[in-house]
Amino acid sequence: MVRAAYAYREQRKHPRRAIHPKTSFALDGGPRIEATCRDMSLGGAFLEAPQVGLFGKDITVWFEIEGREIAVRSTVRWTSHDGFGIQFGSIGAVETSLLVAFLGDGG
Repeated sequence: MVRAAYAYREQRKHPRRAIHPKTSFALDGGPRIEATCRDMSLGGAFLEAPQVGLFGKDITVWFEIEGREIAVRSTVRWTSHDGFGIQFGSIGAVETSLLVAFLGDGG
């Protein structure tokens, strides 16, 4: 019997780190919803939250980093039973600097 061997290959441009800043998000015009950030990179994050049906939606996510709250426009790229993965949109220089410092190695 011949078996194909497939190795997992990371496809993210920026590797994720298990980092958990205080986090919330909102759909446009909606109320803030508390979430738990499971992991993050300079390109996105996974948020644990009781929301479903968000795939493809643009949302605003707030992270508290080093005592400062930053807002990041993001797009929901995938969902699961316990949360969803987001891709960050354009991030300003101050926010990028805070994220790089927070992620430790440039994320």
